[in-house]
Amino acid sequence: MTIPAVGIEAMNVYAGVARIPVAEIFTGRGLDPSRLKNLMMTDKSVGLPCEDPVTNAVNAARPLIDQLPAADRGRIEVLVTSTESGVDFSKSVASYVHEYLGLSRRCRLIEVKQACYGATAAAQLAAGYLVSGMSHGAKVLVIATDISLVDDRSGYTEPAMGFGAAALLIGTEPRVLTLDLGAFGTYSYETMDSARPAPTFDVAAADRSLFTYLDCLDNCFRAYQDRVDSADFGQTFDYLAFHTPFAGMVRAAHRKMMRDHARGADSAADFEQRVGPSLYYPSRIGNLCSGSVYTALASVIDNAEIDDGARVGMYSYGSGCSSEFFSGVVDAASREAIREMRISERLDRRVTLQFDEYTRLLEGSLSCLVPDRNRTIDSEPFLPLYAKSGERQDLLMWTGTKDYHRTYDWISTPGGTDDD
Repeated sequence: MTIPAVGIEAMNVYAGVARIPVAEIFTGRGLDPSRLKNLMMTDKSVGLPCEDPVTNAVNAARPLIDQLPAADRGRIEVLVTSTESGVDFSKSVASYVHEYLGLSRRCRLIEVKQACYGATAAAQLAAGYLVSGMSHGAKVLVIATDISLVDDRSGYTEPAMGFGAAALLIGTEPRVLTLDLGAFGTYSYETMDSARPAPTFDVAAADRSLFTYLDCLDNCFRAYQDRVDSADFGQTFDYLAFHTPFAGMVRAAHRKMMRDHARGADSAADFEQRVGPSLYYPSRIGNLCSGSVYTALASVIDNAEIDDGARVGMYSYGSGCSSEFFSGVVDAASREAIREMRISERLDRRVTLQFDEYTRLLEGSLSCLVPDRNRTIDSEPFLPLYAKSGERQDLLMWTGTKDYHRTYDWISTPGGTDDD
């Protein structure tokens, strides 16, 4: 059997309609400003109380669905949502997402959870499904979607956490990224570096998380080398895209890998050349959990020199922990596909919040996972933020719950400017 090419056919990142400069959080919370430099972030995306994991997922994926011919929409046989932010102990977020994307009722619906690694697990399993020949011409939609539960109790984690979703359409016409099939290395074990024990807060052991991230990266790459003859960290990959809790962590990881696997090379210059392009979007959004590595990939494609084709080494890590190093090839068609999504433009158009506006929004958004039996969300206070985001578009909003069933509605944003 001839094995087809497989990979990401289309990809989009949704990061909400609001942002706050990270420096504003440092000032407002009284955090040590000397640590801002290591964070290497400018803005973080901010969720509204009328947004949740479902709205993020739908708003990320809808542009991909809208550009598909009707026949291709029907070829989406599997929908996988990857999230740490489930809204039900039984049914998946995917059931809501499926409804509001209008996908075929002959579609499998699945939710996966493994912290920030889940979307990569889903994408790799999707690739295996597609190359197996079980269903000719099938496509798989994987959506990494999360909200962040951070406030003044979270310390330096608060400015690093983002908000949004990344949607990947996996198929056998991989316009965005052609996976190097069979080229991967995995590494997993149990550790308590972070957790979400309740729907209102996260806990994290920062030092353990850093050391586990570094340990898994090294061992993932060694496992990759066992599968791929002559794989060399310093030479095999034109660019690198890592799970990015914050860019300073990626810089530390790259420095360690260069020291251990590419001795004698100029680590700082290599970081700027091969890793730097991956950090533009994460530094403007924050950590998107399992969507983080794909935000970094979109950043590479939009900001690096890839016209003649380039191999990207990718590292996906999820607390708890499970991790993978894998790779794929991008080219000029990849850039065209990503630029169709206008990610950079939409990031520019987010409304900039003042610190007091940000803290008021947190009061409502931090409870969005709480399973209230009945709840009504008044969207009126947030409509000006959608209007000022400067883009005419249809976005899904969360309107509340009725007998524990979540309700949603579409808003057609009128467009506008920050000066309105």
